[in-house]
Amino acid sequence: MNNQITAKNYEKLLSDIRSLLEEGRKKAVTQINNIIVNTYWSVGKQIVEFEQKGNARAEYGQNILEKLSIDLTKHHGPGFNLTNLKYMRQFYSIYRKSHALRDKLSWTHYRTLIKLDSNEKRVFYENECINGRWSSRELERQINSMLYERVSLSRKKQDVISDSSKKQIILKPEDEIKDPYILEFLGLKDVYHETDLEEAIINNIEDFLLELGSGFAFIGRQHRLQIGNNNYYIDLVFYHRILRCFVLIDLKIGEFSHQDAGQMNFYLNYIRDNEMFEGENQPIGIILCADKDESQVKYALGGLSNKIFASKYKLRLPSEEELKKELESESRRLLSRG
Repeated sequence: MNNQITAKNYEKLLSDIRSLLEEGRKKAVTQINNIIVNTYWSVGKQIVEFEQKGNARAEYGQNILEKLSIDLTKHHGPGFNLTNLKYMRQFYSIYRKSHALRDKLSWTHYRTLIKLDSNEKRVFYENECINGRWSSRELERQINSMLYERVSLSRKKQDVISDSSKKQIILKPEDEIKDPYILEFLGLKDVYHETDLEEAIINNIEDFLLELGSGFAFIGRQHRLQIGNNNYYIDLVFYHRILRCFVLIDLKIGEFSHQDAGQMNFYLNYIRDNEMFEGENQPIGIILCADKDESQVKYALGGLSNKIFASKYKLRLPSEEELKKELESESRRLLSRG
């Protein structure tokens, strides 16, 4: 039996130990996070129950949280200021029945979520955080970009098929396409070219995938199509795992034109005939442009057999008021079309 230590088996030993340590650290962080979240939930529970029994109006009156803040900070250090204690109380009030969910996100996530003004928004962002593994910073970015409002506007009523014992929801391409897309993370300024836009997206592909939404997988850039004696190139190609189809994106730094629609339709026809596998759905196209005129979009895309969408992109995070106006305008436009 050869017990000789070699460089190869030592490297394996080192690799195995490093993997164990990394896994241990991840578990420790997760456990600590769960302990913090559940502890703060329990603190909020104690405060709420104390107040509901009428004790808050007794000896300490309405200054109960201020006194708690002083005493807890004295004995347990920072983290128990008046603002945080109010967050803990609100956390319990909102999540008093959501025991399982509390273990999936950090306290920083929940401190942001409890500020939202509706339960529907909160549930939406919770699910997106968990499915997309968002950091707390990404959660704040998506809330500031009004992702919930943009997705709500772009989603049309889904088809519901009754199947004797259950209902199956059919997801449409329309449900997954946003307008506008907020790309402030690209860091582009006033003067840039389409190649700059493409390069910035590739360099920030993880953030771009988060902005696209769940289900998108990046396939490649400048995808070559050889048709006859000519070569054509699609800027970006993705695959949507839920819709089970290719998603082609053509980048335009100017305003949408009818020529853009014809070019995308050309690409989609080729992909449909030459690159689809059995069981996949027909590809869809997104023309991502700096601006668009709705009348041109209507007539350029009307009557096409392929699914093509024209969406604007913004290189800075609009103010809440700007986004609200844009979403309200888009909503009125959709209503006018029935």
